[in-house]
Order: sequence, then structure tokens, then C-alpha cells
Amino acid sequence: MAKTYAGARLRRLREERTMSQAEMARTIGISPSYLNQMEHDSRPLTVPVLLRLTEVFGVDPSFFSERDASRLVADLREALAAETDGARISATDLGELASRMPAIAQVLLDLGRRNQRLAELVGASGDRGTGLDAPRSPHEEIRDYFYRRQNYLHEIDLAAEDLAGVIGIRPGEVLSTLAARLADRHGVHLSAQAGERLHHYVAATRTLHLSTRLSPGQRAFRMATQLALLEHADDLDRQAAEDFAPGSPAHALARIGIANHFAAALILPYRDFHTAAETVRYDIERLTDHYGLGYETVCHRLSTLQRPRLRGVPFSFVRVDRAGNVSKRQSATGFHFSRAGGTCPLWNVYEAFASPGRIHVQVAEMPDGQRYLWTARAVTRHRGGWGEPGKTFAIGLGCEIRHAHRLVYSDGLDLGRTAAATRIGMGCRVCERLECPQRAAPPLGRTLRIDQNSSTFVPYPVAQDGPENRRPV
Repeated sequence: MAKTYAGARLRRLREERTMSQAEMARTIGISPSYLNQMEHDSRPLTVPVLLRLTEVFGVDPSFFSERDASRLVADLREALAAETDGARISATDLGELASRMPAIAQVLLDLGRRNQRLAELVGASGDRGTGLDAPRSPHEEIRDYFYRRQNYLHEIDLAAEDLAGVIGIRPGEVLSTLAARLADRHGVHLSAQAGERLHHYVAATRTLHLSTRLSPGQRAFRMATQLALLEHADDLDRQAAEDFAPGSPAHALARIGIANHFAAALILPYRDFHTAAETVRYDIERLTDHYGLGYETVCHRLSTLQRPRLRGVPFSFVRVDRAGNVSKRQSATGFHFSRAGGTCPLWNVYEAFASPGRIHVQVAEMPDGQRYLWTARAVTRHRGGWGEPGKTFAIGLGCEIRHAHRLVYSDGLDLGRTAAATRIGMGCRVCERLECPQRAAPPLGRTLRIDQNSSTFVPYPVAQDGPENRRPV
């Protein structure tokens, strides 16, 4: 088993609690010198000490995980890829920074992303006077909000599960149960409506209008979301205000996202859903049949099963269209979603469009050697009328290979055979796989080998590696 060195995180935890080394050492039952050695990475973090830290300070074990460092390294590589300050930054340097000084690494990451945003704005408008504080879009902020929390909101999830127990949520009776709660507790009645709006709540008349085009599962989700907004408005405000100023667009979007999390946890209560998922070995289609909900809804809920002491498989969830646009992405794993340059064409989420309705399975390997088991399936939503355009997406759900045996989709696969894995990357612009024939853009920070007298199967051949041929990264 690999040793875990987490000195920077251990020191950060102690400083956040305003404790001296002697005080923390006494609290967790070790000597101050032992704690000092762990903080300086002279000794690894042992399992007994880790368990004591999580018990005493209430932190999740993943707080000390190297997986978090790997995600931070991947983010740094992407954010700093286009920098040309004259000094080469190696992957080793970034790894050292992320593991030993994560707070400083996060500041550099924020600065790199701000500069990227500035370059995008300047490139689009030609306005050289744009300020350096150009913000990211609120939707990007919300993605990061859930990403930082591993797509799980503990207090919100518990509150939804408690409400599910009070009102008696059960498969097959969800719609009637939610309708009764809305009517009896809040005086809200339902109304079917045609038109473009999927739902519309009118507070003055206490009417929740639901589109006739919604499936039963979609109606249930909209009703559950409205219950969250009516019964837990203060909780939504408080949770959103952890990261965003009240009244800001990001705060409003965060409230919607948190209400949606509540809704999923209400119609799919954690303990019941976790038990069902484990029982059927995360067979998505069996879960959709059992709960009468859509494929995407079930996949998204599976990606949130990260309750302390009752964790499910940690999944990454993604929704993409045929053009490679990512409209949803959440991760409870170390899988890195690129913020620029698209995604990898060798990823099986794109294969799913060729056979709608069928689940595609892939063992994929990232450039850092980490392997994942991915499932992907295309889903289509129709507006309703003949000839009207619909929406088609591929829904991807992936987990680290060490959890793959818990999934029914791993049956018959040789999970230990690394040669069988498909080698994918984070997107062509930042991908390190220089020999990939599917590359759609030259790699940043590399000098291309341009020869008018020859051509290669690889579309962007790179000059031989060396200081004179590597641009700063």
C-alpha cells in the first residue's frame, strides 16, 4: 500500500483550528515530535492517526487524499499551459506545489484562470482595456461549487431524507405523495399547461403549472424542487452564501442547484437508494425501472452517494452533445474535466451516439496512469410535435478502476490488464499524448516538427524533446 504524506494539509487543519502542535498532538494522542515529523513529510500519515483525525475534527478522509492533489495538478497544468514567462514548469514541480502548498497552488490556479478569461475576452472583442478582474460566468462558478464539495451536500441531503420519511416517499407513489404535501402543507395546487415552459410557479395563486410534455419522473422532480424552495428557503440561502454574495447571479443559480440536489435526495432518499444501488451492483437500467425515473436522473443521483460512513461508488458524471459541448460535469473522483480545448474523441461517451439506447462500457486510462471504468448511453428528449427538434445527449458515468468490481458492467472484463485500456486525455490542447493520431489541435508548450518534404500519421508531430524545442508551460 502506498504511503500517504499529507504534511501541508495536516498543518492547514491545525492552523484553521488555531492549535499549536502540542495541543493537536495531545488531542489525537501522539507526541508533538511525531506530529512535527508528519507535518514536514518526514513520516507518513498512518491509518490510526487518520481515523483519529476524522473522528476528532470531523473532516472527511479525502481531505488528506492525494487524489485531491492530482486534480489540483491537472487544473494547474491546464490553467498555466499557455504561460510564456520564460521559466519551464515541470509536472513534478506542480505536483510538489499541489501536495505541499495547496493553498498557494489554488491562488496560482485562480490567477491562471483569470488570465485565460482575460485572453478570451480580448480575443473576442479586441479591447485591450479590459480589466484584470474579468469574472468567470456564474454557471462556471456553480460547477466549481459542486466540484469542490465532491457533488454532495450533506446537510441538504439529510434534510431531504428526513422529509421523505415524514411524508412517506415510496416507489410508485411519489407523484401522489408530493402533490399531497404541496396541497396540505402549502396550499399549492397543480395545473397542466401547454407551451414552452416546463414548469411555472405562481406564488400569488399558489399554483404550480407543469408542462404536459414532462414525463412522470420529470414532474416529480419539478414538484420536489418546489417543495425545497418552499420549505427550506433559509437552508438554501445559507448554503449558497458559503461561496456567493446574496443577490448575485451566482447566488441565485446556486440556490437552484441546491434545490435540485434536495429534489433528487427527496425522490431518491439516500439510504434506500444506496441500498438498492449496492444490491443490483449499480445496474442503472434496473434502478430506473424500480424507481420509475429517467436514466440521467438516476445517473446524477448515483454521482452524489458520498455520505460519510455510508459511501457508494465515487462516480464522475458528464453530459455531452454530439459536438463535444459539456453541459453537465460533476466529479467525486480524481477524474479531471478540461475547461478548455474540448474533450477526448476516444472517450466512449461519443461512441454512444452511434447506438442510442445501448450502454457502452470502456476501461480508459488517463495520461497520469489512472484508469477508470466508464459507462455511456445516449438519451433523447423530444419537444412533442412532429418535425420539432429534440435534444440528444450522451450521459457518462465513470469510476476509478479500484471500484469497478462493484459494478455489474465490469463482469467479463480483465480489469488488471492495463494494455486493454483505451488511452484518453483531457482534451487535445492540453493532452500529453503526443503520438495520438486523433489529435485535433497542436499541444500547447511544444514546438512542432514542420517539414515540407515529409508527412506523418500523427497530425501534429512534435520536435524532439529538448530545452531548445520546448516552450514554457
